[in-house]
Amino acid sequence: MTVRVVEWSTGTVGRHAIAGIDAHSELELVGVWVSDPAKVGRDAGELAGLGRDLGVLATGDADALIALAPDAIVHTAMTDDRVMESIQDLQRFLRAGINVVSSGPVILQFPYGVLPDSIIDQVAAAAREGGASLHVNGIDPGFANDVLPLSMTSLSQSIDEVRCLEIADYSTYNQPVAMGQLFGFGQPMDFPSVLASPGVLSLAWGSVVRQLAAGLGVTLDEPLIERTERVPADRDYSTVSVEIPTGTLAALRFEIVGQVDGVDRVVLEHVTRTHPDQCPQWPRPDRGDGCYRIMVHGEPEMTVEFGHHGRDGDHNVSGMIVTAMRLVNSVPAVVAAAPGILTALDMPLVTGRGLVAG
Repeated sequence: MTVRVVEWSTGTVGRHAIAGIDAHSELELVGVWVSDPAKVGRDAGELAGLGRDLGVLATGDADALIALAPDAIVHTAMTDDRVMESIQDLQRFLRAGINVVSSGPVILQFPYGVLPDSIIDQVAAAAREGGASLHVNGIDPGFANDVLPLSMTSLSQSIDEVRCLEIADYSTYNQPVAMGQLFGFGQPMDFPSVLASPGVLSLAWGSVVRQLAAGLGVTLDEPLIERTERVPADRDYSTVSVEIPTGTLAALRFEIVGQVDGVDRVVLEHVTRTHPDQCPQWPRPDRGDGCYRIMVHGEPEMTVEFGHHGRDGDHNVSGMIVTAMRLVNSVPAVVAAAPGILTALDMPLVTGRGLVAG
């Protein structure tokens, strides 16, 4: 059966999702939503940079797309700066009987113990009412710190600590809002960026730590622990998103830590530079300018470094691709699932079925 899909947004992730839906033998693109009036009426293939038309025109009319009664929506719209509003959007889709895979808000990747029960219950009720399912995932939070590390632990005899790292140069990361307002890059060191506020890191990535603990059958101490190191620019830097003058925030390293009886057991760590020369004392990828590294300390000691890059060599472009495709390739499983909120712990094995060339 062909699954009828609407793509919700055509930004840095959405354009790759369109390409992925078009390439997938089990999916059919039937609609595209855009927030930019200048994109309305343009063909999805053009918006995705495919060099050919797909015969699907973009629209800003959400009601019209819902009225199409698609089997699924691939939702890749920006949610970091409108978390509660986006949760309302997702509930609307679910009540209409439309299954949803979404890149955000990331707090729904594993909401238990993070979101208030009242909000979780509202989302679950919307799913039951429409007979549809919701799966929020991507690469981080997502595959790099749920499926990959949990699969590695299946090889363990004993586990002392599971640590998931993102190590990346963000200089080519084309997200001005995230770079300037959320991270605070290019802002004075005392700028009240979103991620600088106590507790926000645990809201954004605490779900990763809690899901790993749940997958390992571990009860964590409360609250989670946040550790942060912020480094100013030693000279002027330029990125595709923001300018970083000397003395403003240029590099950030943080951990969200789940402890058991006061000992670190599950750790999510980000090492974020805006130029590869910065902070040479911090961890670096073995190859390229970005990677995910999973370290399982115990018996035996295990490390996996997961690198990626696009055909143009840019790891930030391929980061958008892998985020999009984790969602797109999950669509058939989400459509087939019982109604409700699906975490990585609920999903079957998702593969690239239908994508092999030729």
